[in-house]
Amino acid sequence: MSGDNKSIHEFDFKLICEYFSSMERQGPGSPEVTVKALSFIDNLTHDSKIADIGCGTGGQTMVLARHTPGHITGMDLFADFIDIFNANSRKLNLQDRVQGIVGSMEHLPFHNEELNLIWSEGAIYNIGFERGINEWRSFLKQGGFLAVSEASWFTEKRPAEIDRYWKDAYPEIDVISHKVGQMQKAGYIPVATFVLPENCWTEHFYAPQVFAQEKFLKKYADNKTAEDLVANERHEAMLYNKYKAFYGYVFYIGKKI
Repeated sequence: MSGDNKSIHEFDFKLICEYFSSMERQGPGSPEVTVKALSFIDNLTHDSKIADIGCGTGGQTMVLARHTPGHITGMDLFADFIDIFNANSRKLNLQDRVQGIVGSMEHLPFHNEELNLIWSEGAIYNIGFERGINEWRSFLKQGGFLAVSEASWFTEKRPAEIDRYWKDAYPEIDVISHKVGQMQKAGYIPVATFVLPENCWTEHFYAPQVFAQEKFLKKYADNKTAEDLVANERHEAMLYNKYKAFYGYVFYIGKKI
């Protein structure tokens, strides 16, 4: 990124995991938004198989489980996140149909046409939107659904500071119409697209970080890497508050044809 700011991927994975593990969500979102996105998906039954890719500690997965039948597999690269995920599942008595596994979204452990729904909130950027929607399609049954949230531009033009920041952080960020076009080209009917409300960032993502940052910095006093990680997250929050009219997360929901 420009100046001294870094991509989150440049930090030690263990520190990233510890920093975010105390939060219900590891990215922008809310229970209301999860339920809204789910409302566009039909034909789910008790026999349906659902995968939540890049599930983190499972905040959104547990919401899914309370609002839809079927078996849900949450998958994340970080074992510590999955430990918390499975503990949350047991706490809610969902362990019979909601399990977390460690794995990479580059190598999904599912069979071709096994899944009725692939879900991914704020995580597909790790593999890239275009690559993800194309590679994951083979795991969906005919008529199965893909539902992902993705950083997107709201305008064709934006201030240079935020344009530079996001192009360094995630070169695939683009306008909504282009993302919808990619979904169509990949073999999906675009079912719904909607912008996540501002409170998904402020209330559900940035606000919980304030306490987490204090605790984290106290534990890692004089640790430059930890200090840089917190500074990076604070800088991102500042940029969002300054430029939120120009970008945000967008839910893209498609049906395999």
